[in-house]
Parts: sequence; structure tokens; C-alpha cells
Amino acid sequence: MAFLDLSHLEKSFGATRVVKDFDLSIEKGEFVSFLGPSGCGKTTVLRMVAGFEKPTTGTIRIDGRDVTRLKPNQRNIGMVFQAYALFPNLTVAQNVGFGPKVAGMAKAEIGERVEEMLKLIGLPDLGDRFPWQLSGGQQQRVALARALAVRPQVLLLDEPLSALDAKIRVSLREEIRALQKELGITTIFVTHDQEEALSMSDRVVVMHEGKAAQVGSPFEIYTWPKTRFVASFVGTLNLLEGEVIDAGRMRLDGIEVPVARGLDGRGTGEPVTVALRPEAVSLGLNGSGLAGTVESVAFLGAVVRTRVKLGRQTITLDSFNQTATRPPEPGAPVRLMFGADDLLVLGED
Repeated sequence: MAFLDLSHLEKSFGATRVVKDFDLSIEKGEFVSFLGPSGCGKTTVLRMVAGFEKPTTGTIRIDGRDVTRLKPNQRNIGMVFQAYALFPNLTVAQNVGFGPKVAGMAKAEIGERVEEMLKLIGLPDLGDRFPWQLSGGQQQRVALARALAVRPQVLLLDEPLSALDAKIRVSLREEIRALQKELGITTIFVTHDQEEALSMSDRVVVMHEGKAAQVGSPFEIYTWPKTRFVASFVGTLNLLEGEVIDAGRMRLDGIEVPVARGLDGRGTGEPVTVALRPEAVSLGLNGSGLAGTVESVAFLGAVVRTRVKLGRQTITLDSFNQTATRPPEPGAPVRLMFGADDLLVLGED
């Protein structure tokens, strides 16, 4: 049995169903991210796990124990909020020690635990400071230490990095992941940032309209999205419309294109949508590939993004910025190349 099991969870606010028949099993020590746009239900699921919201239907089990109707303080859950939620009138040490104190831990043991947590987050000398004397990144570290101080069975992180600048976010997400691995704590991380989800997680749950649209490893989610929504939400991609010729070919703007998989069972002439990642496309050499015309070229630092008009559709391709090779100019004729394995046939949402 999974360490954290969510079975047939539903949540309605009035007549509005926010979470719909949500199932997920998480193993002990696993880091799982809920990824999706605002309003998709990811935070509502997190709040149900924490006990801040009661499911309309369904069950929540932690290590085999049904906690569905238990209060938050009865679940042994640690939670880090987007807005830190530190007590402004308490020092860093007092904030970290608040949970153990409420739990009735002895004063000496609380002191040892606070010292341990401050060392763990890299702030051993800031225990006497108040939250307002810390940077945003330091405050979030303290919030993390406070959540971990009670030795929770499950750690819940609700978009904890969204208020930080880009550079601090990158460094702090690496620290959070390293701490999670060191402690071996089962963790759910809620985010709308695909880079965070893909870089930190053992598995990603892409949520759409209250349901889990797809669950898989970061590689699976990015490489083999199952629906149009997942493909379009995770990463940049080209969505191309065509029609089936047979099980191994499709017609794209009148041009026959080989497709490695996904066309079985589809009839000749049937409309089909395929996804193509920009990094899978390259400029053809010696007249090979599909003919097109450059629409625009954008420099994105290490990457050059080129948009090419191909018949009635446009394909975007990404290539590394190499000083020895100048990108084509807008209006230039080019050839595009990609493999049959790079075309992914999409199902319905």
C-alpha cells in the first residue's frame, strides 16, 4: 500500500465541482509536484491533504491510517505557505520552535531541535533575528524549518517560491530538493511553474479542470504528453493539424510525413493533431527536408528561436546560439527536418 493514498477525492463549493474523482498514490520519500494553471484544483487537493478543507467525497490515508475527517493538528503534516506566514512578533528561533512547543516537547529538546533545523537550512547564527530583518529567501528557509521541526510524515509546499526573484528561486528549489532527499520525507509541491516541477520532482501530476490530466516522471510528461492540454501546458511546442494516410504516414499541408506511432486504428483521411517540440526541428542541409520561409528570428540568450512558415502552418524551432553559424534572415527560404519519432499524436483532453 502507498504511504499517502488519495482515493476518489472530490470537492464542491456550492454547485461548483473544483476537484473531480481525484486518485493518487504516493510512495514514502517520494517528491511529487502538482502542476497546472490557476483554478485547476491543485491547491484545493493540497488543502484537503492538510485538513484545511474537508472532501465532499473520497478518502485520504497516511501510512494506512484514514485521516479524511481529522483536524490539521491530528495529521502530523508540515506545510509551507506561499506567503511564509511567519509570526512577526517571534524571533527566528521562536518561529521554528513554535510547533514543538505546541506539541508539548521539553524546553531543552526544543532548543536542540531548533539548533538542528537552523543548521539544516544554513542559518545557524540568525536565531535571534525577527522575520522583518531577513530577506525573502531567508524567510522561506525559516518557514521550511518550522514545518520540518515537528518531524512531519508528509511535507506540503504551496507555491513556496513564487514570491522570490528568479535567481533565488533556482538556488532555493535546489536546496529544498536536497533537504527532502536527505530527510527522506514524503513531499507534495504545488506550482504553476513547469521548470520547477520538471527539475525537482520524482513524478509530476498535471492538473486540468479538477482532474489529473496525466501523472508520470518529468521525462514522461515532457516527452510523451497524452492530451493536447498537457502537451501545450508543459514546455513549448508546435501543434500541427493534418490527416491520416495510413498507420505510418500523415499528410501535412499536402506533404507526406512519416509518423512512428499513434496512427493505428485511424482511418485514411481522418483529421489528426500532432505535437512537435521546437528542439526536435533542425534546418535541413543540401536541399533535404520540408520547404518553408523564415517569419522571424528571436535571440533568447543561449537559444535562437526561429519561426518558419510551412504552407498554412507555422513551425517554431530552437537551436543553440553558435557564433560560427549565423541564423537565417526573415524571408529566407529554408528546409526543415525532424524525425518520425518526434511527431506525437495527441488524444482528446
